[in-house]
Amino acid sequence: MRVPVVQQGRGSRRPLPVRLLWNGAEVAVTLGLVLLLLVAHQLWWTNRQASAAAERKVQSLEEQWERQDAGGSGDSSSGSPSGSPSGSPSGSPSGGDRARTEGADGEEWRSRSASGASDASGRANSPESKPRWDHAYAILHIPRIGIRVPVAEGISKRGVLDRGYVGHYPRTAQPGQAGNFALAGHRNTHGEPFRYINRLRGGDELRVETAGAVYTYVVNKTLAQTSARDSGVLRSVPRSDVRKGYGYREPGYYITLTTCTPEYTSKYRLVVWGTLRSMRPR
Repeated sequence: MRVPVVQQGRGSRRPLPVRLLWNGAEVAVTLGLVLLLLVAHQLWWTNRQASAAAERKVQSLEEQWERQDAGGSGDSSSGSPSGSPSGSPSGSPSGGDRARTEGADGEEWRSRSASGASDASGRANSPESKPRWDHAYAILHIPRIGIRVPVAEGISKRGVLDRGYVGHYPRTAQPGQAGNFALAGHRNTHGEPFRYINRLRGGDELRVETAGAVYTYVVNKTLAQTSARDSGVLRSVPRSDVRKGYGYREPGYYITLTTCTPEYTSKYRLVVWGTLRSMRPR
């Protein structure tokens, strides 16, 4: 018995323009799905990973400090670079050389601050007191926006910012020291700890906890937008080189928060400043 064979004629085949259009549509749909997955990874998954890792580090630091307070053998290298709490704020750091650093979200800033800054009691920083590079040694609390995030030395993307941490600009003052304690953080992706710092207002508290003390700064100035290379905002007496009139004129005890603006770009910088109000031993 012969099996019938059906042959399709040439007329059943799609014309070349239709086939090209169909193949193009398939490629477009595939690329769209890939892009959607990349966006989901960048905006959701990196946030989830970094936020979880940052919270674990905060808990680890708190547990370590509790062991130290109880006389345990915690790793003292993660404590406050300033050592034990010092007296009332007085004096100011001297100017230093410019250091080329990588700012929040990859832009380069030139930071000029106190390479020889002294703490509130006038003691100079010793090499032993400096935290290790990329090492978390403090916790930043911002009650207004519900932030509790580790502070690490340096502002590298891989070692600090992309882990959901806030980074301390090298060669700026440490917590509680005279001068400018300057920090950078992502505004979008990778935990985005500084996403809502634009909501901070005068009088809002910024608490920095170390192994030795808790320092409370109070927000009193903001700069909604400036150049990514406005190094003046990082000086020991922070003052914008681009937006004249923004910043301070007298030495003091300052904190600076920097992040990218507008959201999802790294074209400009948003800056929030505060001054030290109080400190207390842990």
